[in-house]
Amino acid sequence: MTKFLTTAALALVLGAGAAAAQTTLFFGEAGPNRGARADAINFFADEVERRSDGDLTFDIQWGGALFKAEAARSGIADGVADAGTIIAVYFPQEMAGYGIADLPINNPDPWVGMKATDDLMRSNEQIQQNLADQNLVYIGTFTTSAINVGCKGATIASVDDIEGLKVRGVGAYGQAFADQGANLVSMSIYDAYQGLDSGLIDCSQGYSYVVPALQWQEIIDSYTIMNWGQVGALGVFMNKDVFDGLSEEEQTWLMEAGQAIPDELGEILSVENDAAVQMMRDKGIEVVELPDAERQKLVEAGSTYVDQWKQTAANVGIDGEALMTEYQSLIDQYTQEVADQGYPWER
Repeated sequence: MTKFLTTAALALVLGAGAAAAQTTLFFGEAGPNRGARADAINFFADEVERRSDGDLTFDIQWGGALFKAEAARSGIADGVADAGTIIAVYFPQEMAGYGIADLPINNPDPWVGMKATDDLMRSNEQIQQNLADQNLVYIGTFTTSAINVGCKGATIASVDDIEGLKVRGVGAYGQAFADQGANLVSMSIYDAYQGLDSGLIDCSQGYSYVVPALQWQEIIDSYTIMNWGQVGALGVFMNKDVFDGLSEEEQTWLMEAGQAIPDELGEILSVENDAAVQMMRDKGIEVVELPDAERQKLVEAGSTYVDQWKQTAANVGIDGEALMTEYQSLIDQYTQEVADQGYPWER
């Protein structure tokens, strides 16, 4: 038996005593069924099915079939889907707590960032209550991985090199570049190749694994690894009414599968990012690693946007200062774990 678990349907089925039947949850994803995030979503769904011996499954609707990214929060909260991916940047007020994972702080390691974010989202009572007020439950987190920058006809080896460049930026990372004298150009990452080729932009911020996916290696001359931060506020959320209507065992399966995402996606990104950087080197593209002193200048430049986030958090009743202290402590904890034990897939 398969059912679409809106709140009303769930109540009807449970009232009819059908809780032992197979439950299929509808999952909304705005992106396509390809790439690192799609791999992580499929892994999550497979993990839930494995842990439940097939009693709990997902019907994943890709490519915005149920809702676009800009409508994901309301789509899940209102029961258009039982669960799905929410990208916090589209909801800066409503998802202010989660937005901490997008801030331009010293947080470049994808696995460390995901683990710190996952712990914070599960344990912080302010975030939990804020989500509950929106009829949402946090399940698990993804990341785009570290923000780096590819350029044509230019090389960014220091912060001073940013001035005067036409740059496609990413959120606060782009704004911090603008503060260093870059001319920001509003452009989708999918249009960056054409922008670089035509000279509309000199550089585009992005992620290493995106380079071969979008064929940037055909057009860029240099690639700068900034060791700065990442966009990590995107992950799996669930309609709270639906989640509360599931059995405790089913809830555990979901939460455990969500907690497993960072290890799986961390390994995927590690392999794909390393392979992309090596490919660029093999093709003669100049790969520059920004020195620590220069990286620190960018971290300091990003502090303006950290302060802005704290005010946004305060506007929705979240203590941003305390949250940042907790988050930084978790980043330090998992950074040390990697130093002591290596990544989980290496142990």
